[in-house]
Amino acid sequence: MDEDLIPRVEVNPATEPDAAVIWMHGLGADGHDFESLVPELGLPADHPIRFVFPHAPVRPVTINGGMSMRAWYDILAMDINREVDEVALEESAGYIAALIDAEIKRGISSRRILLAGFSQGGAIALHTALAYPEPLAGILALSTYLGIPAQAAEGHAGNRAVPIFMAHGSADPVVPFSLAERSRALLEAQGYVIDWHSYPGMQHALCPEEIEDMATWLRARFGLET
Repeated sequence: MDEDLIPRVEVNPATEPDAAVIWMHGLGADGHDFESLVPELGLPADHPIRFVFPHAPVRPVTINGGMSMRAWYDILAMDINREVDEVALEESAGYIAALIDAEIKRGISSRRILLAGFSQGGAIALHTALAYPEPLAGILALSTYLGIPAQAAEGHAGNRAVPIFMAHGSADPVVPFSLAERSRALLEAQGYVIDWHSYPGMQHALCPEEIEDMATWLRARFGLET
């Protein structure tokens, strides 16, 4: 897909960007959902990171009675196996890969491009990054899971060493903690190194401790001092 056709919100730094974070929202939200988080990341005033927040397509979602909303893919069942529309998931991953390509065309090295996502958006971040042929800066996978579990074993060699931050709340009623743990185990079994964080009592959301942890991790990925 032509990256010019992908609707998105961009937050550009005051200086010339030499890094990018592409951040995917969860089911029913949009690209503005995490826009307000940028000031909470403790980045220095002269940081060089462009934040890109794409909007998912609007589509009917089976688990929500067929109601149309922004969704990276349809969820067909909410059981532990989380049955999803794999064709739509692959299509959405293609959109995000096109955005990575666009950032590279704008002069940013793939090694300075990081994918982030919450819930459905995290599944897209994982799927896209693991399949991308050029090495990326990292993956922030928040309250999420592998949308297609086999992807753990089928990832491209170019990102076998990609740094992965995974975080989940122990009381998440939407994406079970056990589903995240299973995804983590599948990835670790394939040699991926996971920086794993769990938060007691946190539901399907972010908490201050998580924001601080992922901000520290993200700054480290880009070599930034606060």
